[in-house]
Amino acid sequence: MALRHAVLAALLDEELSGYQLAKAFDMGVANFWHALPQQLYAELTRLEEAGLVEGREVLQDTRPNKRLFRVTDAGAAELERFARTPGKPSFIRDDLLVKVQAADHLDAEVLIERLSERSTWARTRIELFEALLAKMRGAWDEEEFLRRGARIGPYLTCLRGLAFERANLDWYQRTITVVRERRADRAER
Repeated sequence: MALRHAVLAALLDEELSGYQLAKAFDMGVANFWHALPQQLYAELTRLEEAGLVEGREVLQDTRPNKRLFRVTDAGAAELERFARTPGKPSFIRDDLLVKVQAADHLDAEVLIERLSERSTWARTRIELFEALLAKMRGAWDEEEFLRRGARIGPYLTCLRGLAFERANLDWYQRTITVVRERRADRAER
């Protein structure tokens, strides 16, 4: 998958400025595709040049003018073409796992500190996903929203992000426990 497809998917529901697109990525898309604001702005330019999005300038009195972007028919067709291609399995590339791989040769306290930092990050992300999901659902419970909600794609990707962060938190906490217990056992010997 290229960044272009993530941007096209993020623009499906409404026109967004580059700034709004960056916020949309931070709030939902970032759980499956990370991009810096500069990358998003550059991708919008490429998508516009390719005719996959269309931009229009909005004049503002008290602020600089802004450009709003929307997906064109060609952009929707590109996203449809992408959706028809077989997906590649995902993989994990995580510097923390390298540190855990070397756990038997590292300072246990430092490793526990790194795992604790990630635990805090995971808790923060869990709270964010739970709030986003509640906001998307509104007054509906989850099952009703999934049956009748206007657009479920963003909800489903946030559910995946929530499950991912919950699994991460469980693993971090289990790993901290194992490292602490092993350190205590070694100290007793």
